[in-house]
Amino acid sequence: MYIARVYEKIIGNRNLYSTKKIQISQPEFYVLYSGSAPYPNEATLKLSDMFKNIEELGLEKANPVLELHVKVLNINEGKNEAIAKRCTLLAQYSALISKVREFESQGYTLQESIKKAVVYCRNHDILKPFLERNASEVLNMLTAEWNLDDAKQVWFEDGFEEGLEQVARKMKSVDRPLEEIAEFTGLSVEAIKQL
Repeated sequence: MYIARVYEKIIGNRNLYSTKKIQISQPEFYVLYSGSAPYPNEATLKLSDMFKNIEELGLEKANPVLELHVKVLNINEGKNEAIAKRCTLLAQYSALISKVREFESQGYTLQESIKKAVVYCRNHDILKPFLERNASEVLNMLTAEWNLDDAKQVWFEDGFEEGLEQVARKMKSVDRPLEEIAEFTGLSVEAIKQL
């Protein structure tokens, strides 16, 4: 969705009506991982890994029509130090996130932790010019992007779906009719066949 919006800005509305080939730059996609769960220094995510039932459509998984490769770089402190040495801002951003986590571990709320980390970083010349100009935007960015209620709902739905699939697998393993499994779990017969 992000790249579509970027290309929309680059191309502009008038070019939508053009019959000439429009030249666009070749993109490279990166995600900078600063999460708290363990993650390797580098990884590659592929859009095609999320496709379902591609073989059913007669398409080869090895040659998807639409593909996207995203390089994920772990930017937490102590990870990808060669990159951090080459990019001071990235290293300082990692230090900011590390400070947020440190304050959270001391019992402060996320918002309090972000505020304290911003103050700490400004006082210790970490992202100081940026934070002096944009402290409120940083606070908004780091808190507004994460909606705990939405996340809990998604986790519940994912867990519920996994539970239904486990029940369907169990019923399938004892040779219950597919239609009965579908009626009991609400899953489609096709989805049950794939389990």
